[in-house]
Amino acid sequence: MLLKELETLYKDSPISNHTRYHKESYVEGQIDYFIGLDSATIGSFATKYFKTIDDSELLEILNHKIHDFRSIALSIMCRQIEISKPNRQREIVDMYLSNLENVNNWDLVDMSASKILGRYLYDINDFDLLYELSKSENLWYKRVSIVGTYHLINNNLLQITLDLTDTLMVEKHDLMHKACGWMLRELGKKDTNLLTDYLETNYINIPRTMLRYAIEKYPEDIRKKILKGDFLWR
Repeated sequence: MLLKELETLYKDSPISNHTRYHKESYVEGQIDYFIGLDSATIGSFATKYFKTIDDSELLEILNHKIHDFRSIALSIMCRQIEISKPNRQREIVDMYLSNLENVNNWDLVDMSASKILGRYLYDINDFDLLYELSKSENLWYKRVSIVGTYHLINNNLLQITLDLTDTLMVEKHDLMHKACGWMLRELGKKDTNLLTDYLETNYINIPRTMLRYAIEKYPEDIRKKILKGDFLWR
């Protein structure tokens, strides 16, 4: 059993409330626990167990207080959905959504939202849930909504990212600014003119961090002009 192996291997590991990549508290009152597993270790556990683990154990790990264990559970789900038939994919998505409160840090969102939720919604061509999540009071649900569009962007479905950014642009948290800017940057790789049009139209309202992330792939001289609101170069 995976959980038994994890608890045996790491029973004496020191636990911290944050890592160098995670602020001590992104959300008021939220406490998380880390043992410091790196991405390669998380991936190796997922690769070893994703074909054999049963859902009851997977759920137990997904609900575990240790952040790193939840990362392993999500990594397993990402692998499972890639090889599953539609009925099983729906079960994985249902499990993901039913336990979304445990996808409660930026890295957990970023590793799973597109590969699990975005992939599934693209396949069924129904994106209402992304719009619903974008209007949530929960920071992480909002981030799931925009990062979930990464799979859509990779499949040349771009407008939903812009629609969600319209909604999320007013958010105050830098984690939302960075996530929206990241998705806009990826959108720009597919259609630079579309991104430029969007930035010009919304320049006054776009948070500075979001803008900087969005324009990272432009040439340096163009980035400087955009940051000044100068679109006359077009």
